[in-house]
Amino acid sequence: MPTLHSILNGIAVLMLTIVLSVALFSQPPGNISPATPDPQIAAALHEVSPARIQQTIEKLVSFETRSTLSSDMPVASGKGATAAAEWIRSEFERYAKACGGCLEVKTDEFTQEPGPRIPMPTKITNVYAVLRGTDAANAGRIYLVSGHYDSRDSDNNDAKGAAPGANDDGSGTAVSLECARVLSKHRFPATIIFLTVAGEEQGLYGSAHFAKMAKAAGWDLEAVLNNDIVGGDRTPGDTSQDAHVVRVFSEGIPSSADEKQLKMIRALGGESDGPSRQLARYVASVAKEYLPATTFSPLLVFRHDRYLRGGDHFSFNAEGFAAVRLTEFRENYNHQHQNVRTENGIEYGDLPKFVNYAYTANVARLNAATLASLASAPAPPANVRLLTKELQNDSALAWEPSPGGMATGYEVLWRDTSAADWQHVKLVGNVTKAALPLSKDNVVFAVRALDAKGHRSLAIVPLPER
Repeated sequence: MPTLHSILNGIAVLMLTIVLSVALFSQPPGNISPATPDPQIAAALHEVSPARIQQTIEKLVSFETRSTLSSDMPVASGKGATAAAEWIRSEFERYAKACGGCLEVKTDEFTQEPGPRIPMPTKITNVYAVLRGTDAANAGRIYLVSGHYDSRDSDNNDAKGAAPGANDDGSGTAVSLECARVLSKHRFPATIIFLTVAGEEQGLYGSAHFAKMAKAAGWDLEAVLNNDIVGGDRTPGDTSQDAHVVRVFSEGIPSSADEKQLKMIRALGGESDGPSRQLARYVASVAKEYLPATTFSPLLVFRHDRYLRGGDHFSFNAEGFAAVRLTEFRENYNHQHQNVRTENGIEYGDLPKFVNYAYTANVARLNAATLASLASAPAPPANVRLLTKELQNDSALAWEPSPGGMATGYEVLWRDTSAADWQHVKLVGNVTKAALPLSKDNVVFAVRALDAKGHRSLAIVPLPER
């Protein structure tokens, strides 16, 4: 039989456990709710202009073709990919002048040797602008938005035929330019890059070259938003389009994962928790903060891209960067990769009159809000681990402080293993450890950093540590 002394000891241990539990959960966990919008970011979104986006798309269409294979056309002719690239650069330079030189305007130019869909050596020019972060300890973190400015008609090898490319991808190019215009009026701790690439229609050549350059240079490129076909096609009589939704495609298992990483992902059931999937979830959370769901919202599609299709985010994924693709809810294939013509009463061709400029403006707002939120937030916590040395039903997490010194606290997120998005959050304070009375076997955890103003970093799913 237990003695009185052992009973008292047991009671003391129980009371201590209760006290520690109460202290740990003095702030009870709750459901995920939108953060308070940042006034600076809200002001930037207010500046996004459908009329300006329309002007940009119509100007891009005026080059008649922007086929990558047309890059040898003289700039003075006002036709072809090189003339379009020069105009895009002039727009970035105009924005730079307006903000007192805050943008660094650059080109990434190279010659692509013959290959699939490239019959001869072809000049490809990527044009981009850099808005440097204002905080020396955080300016090395980079967030990037991109669209491809090249276009095509029914014959991918046709370098001279009319290829207006209003939606594919004048719309994505317009989003990148509009984000540059409105965000360059503001300053952020981290760096934002506004990119436009060519060579997409021939096989992602421009983005592949840029992504490889970023990898070779050791850029801390934390997120890439690729906008491709975001014009919200508005074919007369089509009632299937949804002007309130943009799809966000993301890979779950990183394309760059090696065999060891793949084995770990399979063992942990982490097929839906790669960096790109976390970026997609971040886009969704930003939409709830800055774009009311009744007006415009992202539809997360847990798939790398549409069936039989691809995009420039593939290039960044291949180099190990988190990247997602934004695309309109319903595409009209009569207005993609088609010669401009009318047959049997059907209009073919990617013309400006089929673009919904208000829709593209909402896509631009979503991109701008995501970029600005990430560039305003602390870096994610480093080396996040789930401690698995002991067999126990509680869960303990540990991490290293967010680099850059901006973090004032951390939150632990979790969801059911079958849930698509985070369901619960607990603010654990400015600490590097947390314990929760939840079985690690039943949920998925993540940790994110936040600053004094409530800006939140990307969520990081822990790796097991024994």
